[in-house]
Amino acid sequence: MNYWVVGATWKNDNLADDFYKRGYWEMGYNDNSKPNYAKLRDQIQEKDRIAIKAMDGQGAKTISIKAIGIVKDIHNGKVYVEWILTNLTNRHVPSKNYFGTIHKATDEIWINEAFRL
Repeated sequence: MNYWVVGATWKNDNLADDFYKRGYWEMGYNDNSKPNYAKLRDQIQEKDRIAIKAMDGQGAKTISIKAIGIVKDIHNGKVYVEWILTNLTNRHVPSKNYFGTIHKATDEIWINEAFRL
């Protein structure tokens, strides 16, 4: 099982509520414009854990975990998710430079803090 940290803001639009309501996540770029993001997304597998994050402000050393879910399926660039916790408000964790659209988390201590239920 892997742990993924993803964004939900496309340009200036936060799509998190749409993702929760519709049970999925997708990146806001086409595969050709961000091939490295597409390669990471294509590594996501069923039963992996996924968290939506948001930046805590310019220069902040933390990010906020906004939601946690379990991956159900991946199809045509959409990652279908059973969102377990949404609208989290006080889960600030070290940024680990996870400012981009998608990251694979590997630090066990960080994972335990960010993904705790």
